[in-house]
Amino acid sequence: MIATAPREVVLRVNGVEHRGFAEPRVTLVDFLRDELGLTGTHVGCEHGVCGACTILLDGRTVRSCLMLAVQAEGHELRTVEGLAPAGEPLHPIQEAFSEKHGLQCGFCTPGFLMSVEELLRDDPDPSEETIRSRLSGNICRCTGYQNIVEAVRYAAELTREAAA
Repeated sequence: MIATAPREVVLRVNGVEHRGFAEPRVTLVDFLRDELGLTGTHVGCEHGVCGACTILLDGRTVRSCLMLAVQAEGHELRTVEGLAPAGEPLHPIQEAFSEKHGLQCGFCTPGFLMSVEELLRDDPDPSEETIRSRLSGNICRCTGYQNIVEAVRYAAELTREAAA
């Protein structure tokens, strides 16, 4: 018989250690949302296709619907809540998406924001082609993508200014 009894899971999310209990089969996105109350990461397709559940694991984007919570132990996780903690100003990426209307319903936005954070860390001045390529794993049904591309360009500008 396969062991399915809940076990303690200790995760470091957005710089804070969190503890909870999960059966070995619980996905990371479900653990983040249901056990830790971090509901900014959205559950979309549950097949890793739409990108709504995208988070950073050790600085790299992953689909949290395709990982088990127990697999994330010992890794540094960053969710959309870690971009601008409550009470702090918006992160430049969030500011850019707001200013350039890079979101409409907002369902896909957390996944886009996390993907953009990785993109801008890897390439602080990406071309439109690079932006479109790097975000091709995130699906938006509302915006038509043009405003998202403009938001990423603006976020790159804001990020470079903040670093200067």
